Amino acid sequence: MHFLDYWRIIRIRKTVILAVFLLVVITATIVTWILPESYSSTARINVQRDVADVSGVQNGMVAGMSSYDPYFIQTEFEVIQSEIILDQVIQNLNLNKVWGDKYHLDAPLKTAESRRILKGLIELRPTRNTSLIEIRVSSDSPEEAARIANEIATTYATHRQNERRDLTLHGIKTFEDKLKEYDNSVANQEQKVDKLRSELGVVDTDPQSTGPGSTLGPVNVLHYNSLKIDNEAQWIKGAELLKKLKEIQSTNVTLLRQALPTAAPDGILTQLLQDYISTEEKLVTQLNDLGPNHPDVQRTIKLRDQLDHKIDERVTGIIKGMEVQVSALYAVVSNSVQQVEEAKSNDMRLAESSRPYFLAKADLDRIKKFRDVLAMRMQQESIEVALPRETMVTEVDKAEVNTRPVRPNKPLNVALGIIIGLVVGVGLAFFIEYLDTSVKTIDDVERTLQAPVLGVIPQNVGYLLEEGADSPHAEAYRVLRTNLLFSRKDDKLNTVAVVSAGAGEGKSTTVFNLATVFAQGGQRVLMVDSDLRRPTLHKLLNVANNLGLTNYLMKQNSLEEVIQTTGLASLDFMASGKLPSSSLGILNSAQMKDLISELKQRYDYVFFDSPPIMGVSDASILASEVDMTLQVIQYRRYPQPMNVRAKQLIEKVGGNLVGIVLNNINMSQDESYYYYSGYYHYYYSKNDEDGTPARSNGAGSEDKPRVDIKPKY
Repeated sequence: MHFLDYWRIIRIRKTVILAVFLLVVITATIVTWILPESYSSTARINVQRDVADVSGVQNGMVAGMSSYDPYFIQTEFEVIQSEIILDQVIQNLNLNKVWGDKYHLDAPLKTAESRRILKGLIELRPTRNTSLIEIRVSSDSPEEAARIANEIATTYATHRQNERRDLTLHGIKTFEDKLKEYDNSVANQEQKVDKLRSELGVVDTDPQSTGPGSTLGPVNVLHYNSLKIDNEAQWIKGAELLKKLKEIQSTNVTLLRQALPTAAPDGILTQLLQDYISTEEKLVTQLNDLGPNHPDVQRTIKLRDQLDHKIDERVTGIIKGMEVQVSALYAVVSNSVQQVEEAKSNDMRLAESSRPYFLAKADLDRIKKFRDVLAMRMQQESIEVALPRETMVTEVDKAEVNTRPVRPNKPLNVALGIIIGLVVGVGLAFFIEYLDTSVKTIDDVERTLQAPVLGVIPQNVGYLLEEGADSPHAEAYRVLRTNLLFSRKDDKLNTVAVVSAGAGEGKSTTVFNLATVFAQGGQRVLMVDSDLRRPTLHKLLNVANNLGLTNYLMKQNSLEEVIQTTGLASLDFMASGKLPSSSLGILNSAQMKDLISELKQRYDYVFFDSPPIMGVSDASILASEVDMTLQVIQYRRYPQPMNVRAKQLIEKVGGNLVGIVLNNINMSQDESYYYYSGYYHYYYSKNDEDGTPARSNGAGSEDKPRVDIKPKY
């Protein structure tokens, strides 16, 4: 839809919009002035979580700040509105009796009833990004509103203080009871420990010990382990060295003599080796100087052999000594391991036998520790109770008496009434437009009926026979005449029936004015009132309906007797005549067909007015007998399906529907039709301004000319 379409709907439905708007505004105004006035007072309080001015001690450290709770303020909202606070306020202000007298009751209200009333008066709101709470109370008495708001703030602050004190004292009492229980448990456990120590013969000299002492002791265990490690290292080293020396002895004695002083240092062997080397050097010199047979050489050889024998004996002795030493080290290592294992076995037997005692001792230590924690915690709570505390709820602003009512807000209510009235009115107008399935535009007709629109007739048209050819409304009918002539498929088609789906759509006016336009154009035209049940044309011409169509069809009068002339020379008229109840189907007779044939010969055009096609069968019969049929549809009157059904009835009987006449258009409200007649109206309005006498615009004009009707023959 275009914007102009919305504006068109608003203009068309302006009565509905205005009615709804006035109804809503007047109702809102009346209700606003009828409603009792309400006054409001607000008290503001600062609400904090419970903390001491001096922080308490926990585990030897200063207690930190409590964590942030995003639901704290909302929780306090519920506490303020709880029974505990409200019932105390009711009791302090004696609201049961006050409100009982206020509402003219014979007895005071019950607390539950007063609580419901009080809840309805309270409104709690937080101040953004602060810990402030606004307590707003509304009442028909400004003094009562301020008094209740202040009392709620005071009662809530007192409740928080009492609650904190009661919780702390209750916690200390609980600690005291638990501490007595653990003191008794400690005494009983000590008796059990002493009894087990005596029965098991446990020697426990260390109060902190958790098991029996080791036989070896910590120092001895370390010593033996260290000694064992050293002996094992020496034994392994000596055994490996001895093994290598024996391997050298079995292969190369000379090499053994050279390696032994380094592997196992020995002073005697070292001296013997040095003497042997000196003797060898001396022998070499003597052999060179004296020869091998010299007595000195022989003595030197003998000395060398003696030294060689001693070296062999010394090497053998050293090897045997090393064997003895390795064996001794192995014995020492074996003995150390055996002693340690024996000591461990003794310790395990002692630990097993003394286990019940040390388990009982461990339980005693655990109970003592928990008792000490309880005792310290109780001391902390006692100290914190004695510490000075700041008030966690402080009244920032007291509620003051406000003599200006807050409800009803008269300007706001009236403004809302205006806005809502406009919105509801416009919405209702569009809703009615949505529900309205009647014909609104030419497109509606052509799309739904699949038939062309031959003419658009404006609203409140007059009768052209009275207004004359220069009537402002004549142009619309001249357009209809032109379109009708161009819609004919044959120039011999000159009988036209004008039908409609329902009553009151303007058939008779259309027949009357269309026939007048044709007659004003010089054609010989006859109007026939075929609406036998509710004839109308004779009233428009101010003639009697005594003689007419029915009289001719019943052969009571001749054709010349029933045709009458009008004030327009080329326009004749045939009334319907009186219809006897016994002749309801007279239009479907052979005489009617003969009459139509006769009239086709006598006149250039014959127009038949008919009853609604949806009501009786006369219109359908007439549509089947004439050459052409025009269907009149009144703008925004009947639903589109009804008009579709009328068209189907015409086609069903074989009628020739040449087009649609869209009637009774409000040109001033619907701009989409203005171009059909706007130029013509503009032309005549200019003539009026130039001094040309204006024509009467409507049948009710006081200057209406007299129309003389008389029989033609």
